[in-house]
Amino acid sequence: MKISVTGATGFVGQYFMKELLKTNHEITVATTDKEKIKDFDFYSKVSIALLNLDDIDETKNYFDLLNKPDLLIHLAWQGLPNYRQLFHFEKNLYQHYIFLKNLIGNGLKDLVVTGTCFEYGLKEGCLSEDIVTNPKNAYALAKDTLRKFLEQLQTKQSFQLKWIRLFYMYGNGQNPNSLLSQLEKAAEKGDKVFNMSGGEQQRDYLPVEKV
Repeated sequence: MKISVTGATGFVGQYFMKELLKTNHEITVATTDKEKIKDFDFYSKVSIALLNLDDIDETKNYFDLLNKPDLLIHLAWQGLPNYRQLFHFEKNLYQHYIFLKNLIGNGLKDLVVTGTCFEYGLKEGCLSEDIVTNPKNAYALAKDTLRKFLEQLQTKQSFQLKWIRLFYMYGNGQNPNSLLSQLEKAAEKGDKVFNMSGGEQQRDYLPVEKV
């Protein structure tokens, strides 16, 4: 099978690539920087496609650019972890939709996109995929809207869509501004106080390897 991956150099993407390379699939990785990607272990084991999601051109054939994959794993998303910034739906949403629609229009039949637990809103306790979404920040609104756009596109074009909502993760390489990264840093410094909520929330955290 031919598999293309966006976001392979990100926190989740790096761990995902380790697992994917255990298979015998033909892999293409999209990147904005062909020099930077040379630093990653998977560089010599995959094909590389130059792609800038900030500069999507509707006239290009991105399906051809990504070597006509049987499956696209779309992990990329710009500007995290700034979850409240408006660019998520003012800019990212439309760029990602146009990019994915272009791929589907040119032949892609199988698509996996990572969503977020924030799509559920400020809910506590056990969550289910059957719960109605209620995003409360710009990032979650953009992701949830992208899912709805793609589901509407399925009424016009035939393709498989898997929407995978990622929950709370931790591990090496995590953004230093994430909650657990900041907590670990505070513990190492011996801080007596760590500013956060009063502890009312309950969260399940998973090591990124398991995710």
